[in-house]
Formats: sequence, C-alpha cells, structure tokens
Amino acid sequence: MSSTSAADEIDEAKERAHFRTVVNAFKYYKLCSLDRIHKSEKIISMLPPNHQRRLEKYKTYLTKFKKCLDVNSSVVHMIITDVHNMFENVDPTDKSTNGTECFGCDYNNCEDVSQKQHKMQHDVEKVQSVLKNIVRDWSDMGAAEREQCYKPILDEIEERFPLDECEDRSHIKVLVPGAGLGRLAWEVAARGFTCQGNEFSLFMLFASNFILNRCPQVNKHTVHPWVHQYVNNVTCEHQLLAARFPDVSPTGDRPNHNFSMTAGDFLKVYLDADEWHCVATCFFIDCAPNVIEFIERIYTILEPGGYWVNLGPLLYHYSDTPTENSIEPPYDILLEIIRDIGFDILKEQTGVKTKYAQNPNSMMQHEYDSVFFVCRKPYCI
Repeated sequence: MSSTSAADEIDEAKERAHFRTVVNAFKYYKLCSLDRIHKSEKIISMLPPNHQRRLEKYKTYLTKFKKCLDVNSSVVHMIITDVHNMFENVDPTDKSTNGTECFGCDYNNCEDVSQKQHKMQHDVEKVQSVLKNIVRDWSDMGAAEREQCYKPILDEIEERFPLDECEDRSHIKVLVPGAGLGRLAWEVAARGFTCQGNEFSLFMLFASNFILNRCPQVNKHTVHPWVHQYVNNVTCEHQLLAARFPDVSPTGDRPNHNFSMTAGDFLKVYLDADEWHCVATCFFIDCAPNVIEFIERIYTILEPGGYWVNLGPLLYHYSDTPTENSIEPPYDILLEIIRDIGFDILKEQTGVKTKYAQNPNSMMQHEYDSVFFVCRKPYCI
C-alpha cells in the first residue's frame, strides 16, 4: 500500500468519525437540552419553601419548555433522516451510527467522562444554533435579518447583470461560498442566475438538505428557536416563541436546473481559474485562519471582468484558537490587500447595520457595523 493511499484511508476514517459525531449531536439534542431544564428544577427544589412558592409560575414554564423541546426534537430527527445517503458516507447497517451508544464510539479522543460530556454539549449547542439559522434563513421571523444582509448583495448582483443586458441570466454563474442553509444562494437562483452554494459545516449541510429537498409545503414545520436562551428574557412567553418554516417552497418554487449546493472546504473544492462571473460572500471571509487565501482564491476563480460582492463583519473566528495560526488584519489593511492582489474596488461602505440569528425580543441585542464592498477582477490587458 502506498503512503498516499494510506493517508487517504486515514482522512476517510476521520471524515466518517466526524460524520457520526455530528449525527449523534443531533440525536442527543433533546437529552442535553433537557439537562439544562432539569438543572433549574433541581436548584429550585433546594431553595427555601417561600422561595419555591414564589417561583411556582416559573416552574410551570419550565414544563412548557420541555414541550418546546419535543417540537424541536421532532424537527431535529427529521433533519438527520437519511443523511447517511447524502454523500454515501456511512454504511446504514453500521450499528455504531444507528444506536445511541454515543459517548463510547464517537468521542473516543476525549480523555475522560467530563471531557466527553463537554464535547457533546458543545456539539449540541451547534444543533441549537442550526435551529436559529433555520429561523434566519427560512421563516417570516427572519425576514428583517435577510433584508439587512441578503438584499444589498442581491440588489448589487442584479445591478451588475441587468435584464436588458442579460436576457438569459442562466448563463451568468454565481458562487456563494459559506452558504449556510442556502437561502442567499436560492434567492440568487430564483432571480434567474445559475447559482451554486458551498458549505463546509455538516451541521448546516444536514439542515439545508432537509429544507431544500424535503420541505415542499410552506410553513409546515415549527421550531422554538429561543427556548435555550435563559438570560435577558423580558417574559417567559418570549422564550417559548415559535417560528414556522419554510416561508417559501424551496422544492416547489426553485429553478432546479440552475441551483445547486456543494459540500466541502472552499479552498479545496474551487480550484479552476476564470470560472465564475460573480462570487457573493456574506459573513464568510472572516471564517478563514488566513483571509488572504480566501481573497486570492476568489480572484483566481473569477473570470476577467467578474465581480466579488461582500457583506459582513471581521469577526475572525479562529483568532482565539490556540491550534490555529490566525491573522486578523483590520478593514483598512484588508482593502490594501484586496487591491494588491489585483482587484479594482468599485464600491465600499462601512457601518452597515446587520444582525446574525438574533433573538428580536432579547434584552441584549448583538448588532454588527458590517462592511460592504464590490470588487472587479480586471480584464486581461
């Protein structure tokens, strides 16, 4: 066996293990989420009787929270139904993926029980985040955020490729890396462009597969996205709030011939030069340890005269990760890098108000002053 094939087998084994870990995080969503409610119930039961009496109303809401978890859990399990067939990644007869012996099989790299539980809780929090992203991308409740974050990008793409000049927009190829649950890419395709979304996270890919391929009926499903938020609530009813999805019919209304989603690392999937007319990025470029690699790759894959439209903050997700060699250039230096790579900057704006999966009723509101810019790859001279 060659060293290359041995390395490939190791990578494949790691991918399968990660796949099982993500599946099990979805499976354990309800159990881990219930633990948080049980913790509150236990604390209340240990309080003096007069304190318990004053919390009787709150205790009734804790029971309601459990019912919300039941609703969420039904959606979570629908999301992972048949995911083993998504990439032909896991043998459906493999009992380690179909059973519930999660801590013993998928968290073997953890050194002790507490570490395993911490890792599981961390992964379940990603499932909880998926539920909030469903609301952001595919519910009426998320319309305001989509207006902030997606509309400027969509308007810019339509302005750059007007109908009077591009009667058949299907010839215009638009790439949306970091597509999340796919709404922005779907909206681009719905305007007639050929659009491909790319996503790396299996948590997001599982949920986008469910919504885009198995949700033909508008507002058929319900989630309670804020039931896990125990702080900064004005009322218990806000924590119980429900959102229905999808607000459109992705499978019924989408232009199937010109919309697609791909899985994988953006830098590994997209290698061909001069292939895309437009790259649209939203809350994406700061997801790289080295943002320069993303900018260089976007420049490479754009055809001469092609546009890069970007909106988002510079959170730099890996900045505090000890195992990553992260760089965090501020926006002014980032613009210099973009120009140095070869882009012409056609438009740029700071202070664009944007939110991300924000609870609209929370006492604490997180809002970014994002940057928005449009660049063009020059024509060959």
